[in-house]
Amino acid sequence: MLRTSLLFMMACGIATAAAAGEKMTAKTTFHVRIENVSTPTTLRSSSGETAPAPNSPGLWIVHTAKRVVFTAGKFDRGLGLEAQAEDGNPAPLAAYVKKAQGVIASGAFDTPVGDEKPGPALPGKAYEFTFQASAGDRLTVTTMFGQSNDLFYAPDDRGIALFENGAPISGDMTGRFHLWDAGTEVNEEPGFGPNQAPRQAAPNTGHSERNPVRRIEDVRDGFSYPAVEQVIRVTITPRASAIVTNRGSLR
Repeated sequence: MLRTSLLFMMACGIATAAAAGEKMTAKTTFHVRIENVSTPTTLRSSSGETAPAPNSPGLWIVHTAKRVVFTAGKFDRGLGLEAQAEDGNPAPLAAYVKKAQGVIASGAFDTPVGDEKPGPALPGKAYEFTFQASAGDRLTVTTMFGQSNDLFYAPDDRGIALFENGAPISGDMTGRFHLWDAGTEVNEEPGFGPNQAPRQAAPNTGHSERNPVRRIEDVRDGFSYPAVEQVIRVTITPRASAIVTNRGSLR
């Protein structure tokens, strides 16, 4: 019903603008929630110790170009992904994508809902953000798997198509996210490595490596990792549509 209503409003606006001979673009407002659903026992060490699996501040990007952050099977480009994946710091990557070709809009999220200060999303916490997009736009999101050396959650390298068959996507999109290894730092046991963000002496600490960006299941490092849905839940909700013309917006 929500998709039908949005499409109806968009169609009415397009017809009105067309009659006036105006240039028009349909925009939909999307709300995204990234909730940490891990528990204090999500991670278990080889010796039986347990730990939660927080995720870090991250970045969202609306784009038309594909592979704006990384290309699967290729080396990290050195444009900020390393800081996101190793230290949970999206700032360098955010600065790059603002100027990248094919990027429509972008922004960082760093403060969980209900918190007063920036920080990781611990179990039960969530990040939320809102943006506008048009048919043909795609969404890429990055957030660090905090208990790691250089792992991050993101969709595939092309991003998520925000419209399917002309309608905005809606609902649980967790299944479209993967756990990626940036290939910039040697992996340690997840949740217990001394050079991982919660325990490292300083940012960018650990043994460097140079490997391609790969999904963690292709790395075969001998460690066990929780499924994506055991750590985060990503929900995308379209909230409103507008027809943007050269005179403004028609709702």
